[in-house]
Amino acid sequence: KFSLFWIVLLYCFQKSRIVMQSLRKLEIMRRFISIFSLFSILFCFLFEPISVFALADFQESESHSFVANVASKVSPSVVRIDIEREFQTDEFESDLLDPLLKDLLGDLGTFPKKERGQGSGVIIDSSGLVLTNAHVVERVDRVIVTLQNGNQVDGTVVGTDQVTDLALVKIKEFPDLESAKLGDSEDIQVGDWAIALGTPYGLESTVTLGIVSSLHRDINSLGFSDKRLDLIQTDAAINPGNSGGPLINANGEVIGINTLVRSGPGAGLGFAIPINLASKVTNQLLTNGEVIHPYLGAQLVLLNERIAKEHNQDPNALIFLPERSGALVQSVIPQSPAEEGGLRRGDLVINAGGNAINDPRSLLMQVENAQIGKPFELEVVRNNKEINLSIKPAALPGIS
Repeated sequence: KFSLFWIVLLYCFQKSRIVMQSLRKLEIMRRFISIFSLFSILFCFLFEPISVFALADFQESESHSFVANVASKVSPSVVRIDIEREFQTDEFESDLLDPLLKDLLGDLGTFPKKERGQGSGVIIDSSGLVLTNAHVVERVDRVIVTLQNGNQVDGTVVGTDQVTDLALVKIKEFPDLESAKLGDSEDIQVGDWAIALGTPYGLESTVTLGIVSSLHRDINSLGFSDKRLDLIQTDAAINPGNSGGPLINANGEVIGINTLVRSGPGAGLGFAIPINLASKVTNQLLTNGEVIHPYLGAQLVLLNERIAKEHNQDPNALIFLPERSGALVQSVIPQSPAEEGGLRRGDLVINAGGNAINDPRSLLMQVENAQIGKPFELEVVRNNKEINLSIKPAALPGIS
């Protein structure tokens, strides 16, 4: 019994020692965790203070869509443009006036009448430069620019370019005047996000979302033969009054200037002028007050192998067309650079300035980059023979 007592006592002692060691280890571990946590918090605040609030910032930014975020950044630079133009008109419509009364009253003459219009614009420089469409501000007597904060200021038209439908308006400089960041229209692709901002129907700060549907859309194919534009096509809604407003990408950079919408059949197609072209026109308007466009003076139509073959198979065809692609000269304007340079009706332009020509659009682009008064080399097919012509482009008349 005595031995059993000592054995039990020894066993209890051993167990108590093991428990004490475990408690001591647990206390050390608890102290270590406390010290580690304290140092971790101090480390975060000393070396990475922003990361402590990163999660909260992320959750806050994610509470709105990317469209809301970029629109809020660009909207302060979007303005509404109200215009007034005066024109002369009859007080009474002559077609509706009774002939006897007209003889009695005699010639009533004309009376001034004011016409009002509206569009959008975007501030591109904090000095007060506003970019918009030429058709918004051409031949106006007064321009009123409404900022996002509601302030209204008078604007002065610096210059317009009807060929590209772009115009520049100057307003007085304000301390907090915000300008939009310009992007690179050559860097966009079909399928990229496109966000249109403006004041359609006078409704300020309107935002619509879509994608870039197509690039390099020739405006001549839309029925505008007096323009030289490769447009950005988008399905973002561009309504009346949106003209002149910015088309921006997902980064909030301006990639185009809204210009027109296709209504009726095929509705839902919006078009914008690439910002790279707009920047080029802006620089010329600031420097010269106008934009000078070279021209040759020839009306062109598309010719390719299929069209030529169909024409040549017609027994009543008056001329034989070369069965290849190019820009076919349909007519030449009298006393134009084209006539003086020897270009004739029926010539097929296949090369211009060392660049292959497959359609009228590619030739117009080469002419646009040509220098006025400097020889512009053309290679044409005439009577199944390739000949070279040298034409000196002149300034396009009748655009001021």
